[in-house]
Amino acid sequence: MPQVGERALVLGASMGGLLAARVLAEHYRTVTVVDRDVLSDGAVQRRGVPQGRHAHVLLAGCSQILDDLFPGVLDELVGEGVAASHDGDLSRWWLSIGGHRVVPSGTVANPESMPIYYPSRPLLESTVRRRVRAIPNVEILDGHDVAALTATADRARVTGAQLVCHNGGARVAVAADLVVDATGRGSRAPVFLTELGYRRPREDEVAVELAYASQPLRIAAGILREDLFAIFPEPGRPTTFALLGNENDTWLLTMGSMAGRQPPRDRAEMIALAADFAPPHAVAAVRAAEPLGQVAHYRVPSNRWRRYDKMSRTPEGLLVFGDAICSFNPIYGQGMTVAAIEATILRDCLRRGQPHLPARFYRAAAKTLRVAWHTAVGSDLALPEVAGPRPAAMRMTNAYLDRVLNAVETDPVVAIQFLRVTGMIDSPLRLLRPTVLWRVARAGRGRPAAAPNAEPAAAAGSATTRR
Repeated sequence: MPQVGERALVLGASMGGLLAARVLAEHYRTVTVVDRDVLSDGAVQRRGVPQGRHAHVLLAGCSQILDDLFPGVLDELVGEGVAASHDGDLSRWWLSIGGHRVVPSGTVANPESMPIYYPSRPLLESTVRRRVRAIPNVEILDGHDVAALTATADRARVTGAQLVCHNGGARVAVAADLVVDATGRGSRAPVFLTELGYRRPREDEVAVELAYASQPLRIAAGILREDLFAIFPEPGRPTTFALLGNENDTWLLTMGSMAGRQPPRDRAEMIALAADFAPPHAVAAVRAAEPLGQVAHYRVPSNRWRRYDKMSRTPEGLLVFGDAICSFNPIYGQGMTVAAIEATILRDCLRRGQPHLPARFYRAAAKTLRVAWHTAVGSDLALPEVAGPRPAAMRMTNAYLDRVLNAVETDPVVAIQFLRVTGMIDSPLRLLRPTVLWRVARAGRGRPAAAPNAEPAAAAGSATTRR
């Protein structure tokens, strides 16, 4: 790969920062990743990733990119005891979206194209961090805060950052040809831009007032045949139930409440809320489970997209990445996958050199962000409890998606195509193919659609157990 600079400095060692560092290592002599936390080699929760205590799924689109950037990493996760759905059997997932339960029968004809993995966030992050540490030209500098950015006299280019060490408070200047801000939703990039004489980016925002309560559990092998339970909000019930099988018979229970509803305070309240709408056998398993930790809480006020792609002027040498650009309602599991896609976009941009890199990246990334944004915001605004404008185009899209979801209840072909879209493998336009439109129309008339041989689905497979 062509070298475009001497040093790249990545602010933030969470998933977005680690993925960016992996790509940057191909094009810079040295890559330095900075994080405020002291980073352990093990899979432990850390303060800088408060969402790490809550449900995560490695969507198929993210799994594919991770295995491309870090060959063998998925096998490594499985070796650590991570559950994975490799066979494409829809009965392994109990999914209800907008009040429509995904048909629990059918099998993906090409299951390796839709792999789903269920690592806990700490294990996933520590595994990827170990891979990044092993890259010869990458160094990780933990226990440091970012105090300010440095720039040329005319402020046209960012030249590095001022860091403050937690141990003693010493300030050190690190020069860099490129600074990548991957510090997440709390990114201070807008503040740094105003300090350098630039405008703040415009912000698109839809308030969801999401509150999570989660608890890790141990559920004995064989109690549940499913790997994943996810019951998303529906009109009149803006609450979520998620139960995920993580590594080594550990599970994570997450209850979510939107539109300002208060989440459960403790385990008893979590079980009581789940009993109102979750599958009885899942609730029974939760009641009998061994708690492995305290109930943790987390709040997300809104979907927020900082429109760096719309700025007329940005300094060279500063690129904002991942959640620092756009953060979504996390119940849809898009964040890590979008960051992974952004890493591939950054790689493509770097292959064309460093000139105007930030502007080129923002324009290219906006195409992916636009799809993810409309998916998340459209789903949120399908709930009357969520306040926000509902333009005609969104209402039409949501009306069609409701018909798709009606078909998803009975037609494995439509279900698989829908899951490929939500897994960010296929474009949403695939839901407008003539064969899908025909099946959606048939389902609307109450007649089950038989799967043509050409479609990627078969009859329900035999029951399988978790790995």
